[in-house]
Amino acid sequence: MVLDASGIPQRIGHYLAGFADGEGSFNVSFRRRADYAMPWKVSLCFNVSQRDKVVLTVFQRYLQCGTLRQRQDGVWYYEVNTFVAIVENVIPFFDSFGFLSNKKQRDFAKFKQLAELIADGRHVTREGVNEVLRIRHDMNDGGAKRRKYSDDVILKSFGPRESSETARRATETDQVSVDDTVRSA
Repeated sequence: MVLDASGIPQRIGHYLAGFADGEGSFNVSFRRRADYAMPWKVSLCFNVSQRDKVVLTVFQRYLQCGTLRQRQDGVWYYEVNTFVAIVENVIPFFDSFGFLSNKKQRDFAKFKQLAELIADGRHVTREGVNEVLRIRHDMNDGGAKRRKYSDDVILKSFGPRESSETARRATETDQVSVDDTVRSA
């Protein structure tokens, strides 16, 4: 049995990457949060859904993170939405095994950009949110029809445009932990 650097058998890793290439999704979401220094919680999520949960349990086993849930219509979904698990498990896995389709390669590259932006704490400013919105625009074929909040709604909730100095001071005084910011509700 041939293993990659993470100890995952190559045949399993390539199978899961191929499965995710067709059925997986990399997403960024905005959730209204009254208890945050800014009006939105920015979260990353990797997910795969299927009627049969067998392959999804293999994802969970080899990525060593995530949750399995069953919707009322009988479809199972596997999701990883904690920032640490995304950075430590999901991104390295797909860096090792990759994708064949250009579309999934593009979405994954943008997902990694978003993870870096969040890790740097840039997502807690209006300018950072603008950057997140710009990056996500081309992910998942635009995805705008499925989004709960439009870019305009997200940006308007910040109120009048503030100066970069005001944003910098607000960020310094609010100092929200990146891990707390992206933890799911």
